[in-house]
Amino acid sequence: MNDVPELGVGIGWRPEIAGFVKDLPALRFTEVVAESVHEGHPPAGLLELRDRGVRVVPHGVKLSLGGAEPVSPDRVRHLAWAAEFLRAPLVSEHIAFVRAGGIEAGHLLPVPRTRASLDALTGNIRRTQAELPVPLAVEPIAALFDWPDAEYEEGDFLTELVERTGAYLLLDVANVYANARNRGEDPAALLDRLPLERIAYCHVAGGQEHGGRYHDTHTAAVPGEVLDLIKELCARHTPPGFLLERDGHYPPADELRAELDAISGAASLEPVT
Repeated sequence: MNDVPELGVGIGWRPEIAGFVKDLPALRFTEVVAESVHEGHPPAGLLELRDRGVRVVPHGVKLSLGGAEPVSPDRVRHLAWAAEFLRAPLVSEHIAFVRAGGIEAGHLLPVPRTRASLDALTGNIRRTQAELPVPLAVEPIAALFDWPDAEYEEGDFLTELVERTGAYLLLDVANVYANARNRGEDPAALLDRLPLERIAYCHVAGGQEHGGRYHDTHTAAVPGEVLDLIKELCARHTPPGFLLERDGHYPPADELRAELDAISGAASLEPVT
């Protein structure tokens, strides 16, 4: 893991909680949606963090790495620019597709676990890596459905993907929990099938039950089951960092601090509060 530094515990940067993030005394890294960082007017609060030495990771949401079409060169160029501008140690994106035939889905959609899909992902990841100044980590998403006729188990699919491309994994612990819960599986079982040493960092978030399915909403507190899964992961291998994701329904600062402390405790990492 020479390319990825130790990151510790962080929280995603959002304008609504920018003041809270800025005031965390021991914060060492944060993450920002790459498409929200505009070349003409980047967020001033984000630059303050960068300039004080907090590592800022651009997190893409619109490359559509899992699409059958090649990634957009302009979108890849923007991600590369963001990495250089923010002095990022790495960038991340999703194992998903968001458009097909020029039509935008407006949502991250799961890729079929097939050889053809793996080939498409491999090609797009390599095209992206060729233009990036830093390593790329790819994130398996929370999916409310699986495509039929899968040719791989999830762990084998992800393992072959990182072996083919040299990419790192951004493992969302909440996604692992959500998918296993919705499939009626043991979430810890996936950990034993993944190349844990290739994890660059982890996402942590909370979700909600709705219509008999668990939705990874990022708008609720991190549940105890996800904290327990962090412990399971760290008993096998402790990744370089864990990042709390919050998108809407932001709680009071004391509750956010408590969530960060709970993540630090589960991972046996230094608190940032």
